[in-house]
Amino acid sequence: MLVPKVQLIPSPEQVRELLGETGAFREGHFEFPTGQHSSHYFQMPLAMRYHGNARVLNVALSRLLRREPEVLAALPGCAVVAPAAGGIPVAFGVREALNADQIFWAEKENGRYYFRQYLDARGLKCILVDDVVRSGKVITHMIDLIRNAGAEVVAVGSLVHFKDAHFETGNVPYYSLLDVDSRFYEPGECPLCKAGKPLEKVWA
Repeated sequence: MLVPKVQLIPSPEQVRELLGETGAFREGHFEFPTGQHSSHYFQMPLAMRYHGNARVLNVALSRLLRREPEVLAALPGCAVVAPAAGGIPVAFGVREALNADQIFWAEKENGRYYFRQYLDARGLKCILVDDVVRSGKVITHMIDLIRNAGAEVVAVGSLVHFKDAHFETGNVPYYSLLDVDSRFYEPGECPLCKAGKPLEKVWA
């Protein structure tokens, strides 16, 4: 796939177009594993599998993060941190673009995220990134996890952010390339169901 010609920080419309062309962004009537319904679905690996697209998105996010004085002050001796698995390619790309010192990620087991044994993050300044923020629960959990490890979160960023997401970063700045105005509905309250639109189940 050809690398898109976009600005150094693409507009939300350009990001949406890039994701749509790769099939990473879809519109319709979707049922998520939680049972909730929505009109938008993002499958980011479909875009991130192309190196050119991944570079465009990750470099753009890194440029947004560079606007934060605390990020600039922390570089290069900081870490880019992400939740597995979707955040890992974002973390690698952002780390490379920022020339940050290191990267590590949290793995998920039994519904909880954890860092690998013997990881010493005490005193580190961290930039937390992910591909898509839907509910905000993962971001909240990751911030707590990083702080409990003795590290500091200086900024949070994602490629896509659902405006309906509920999470608090406190004084930590949050950046995203695309903000999506899409709600999640319980089946009995879904207007798409009431309109008779065909339903498609998605895995994640």
